[in-house]
Amino acid sequence: MAMELTPAERQALKGRAHRLHPVVLVGGEGLTASVLAEIDRALTAHELIKVRILGEDRARRDALLAEICGATDAAPVQHIGKVLVIYREQAPASAPAAPAARDARAPRRKAVAAKASPGGRSARSRSRPAPVRRAPSKAPRPPRPRRGKLRPR
Repeated sequence: MAMELTPAERQALKGRAHRLHPVVLVGGEGLTASVLAEIDRALTAHELIKVRILGEDRARRDALLAEICGATDAAPVQHIGKVLVIYREQAPASAPAAPAARDARAPRRKAVAAKASPGGRSARSRSRPAPVRRAPSKAPRPPRPRRGKLRPR
């Protein structure tokens, strides 16, 4: 039995689906058992998917949407042109979730104890040399040639 969505849930799912690309394409063979199995696997993995149906008229696409939702126990979210958006809520995990892994892109930082020193600088800033400041050069730069103007020969 296909699940029903409230208008607010449907609107929120449409917003989530906006950035998605179709993960399943239904070709000239139509809706076969292998295509239904692939849609089921995609719903299990992603919960919200887009399906593109090629070469069918609108009435046939509506019938395919109802058939897919009935076979996979999913809810239709949206039907725009040849793209169908389908949602099936994932079953909650019975085991407690593992602690979230640290994001691999986040830089690792060492914990440095900030100790007050007589000079007012922390231990971390004392370990680095002070930046070298260079004096500006006294020689003027030569003038740049102007573009677009004729120069005398």
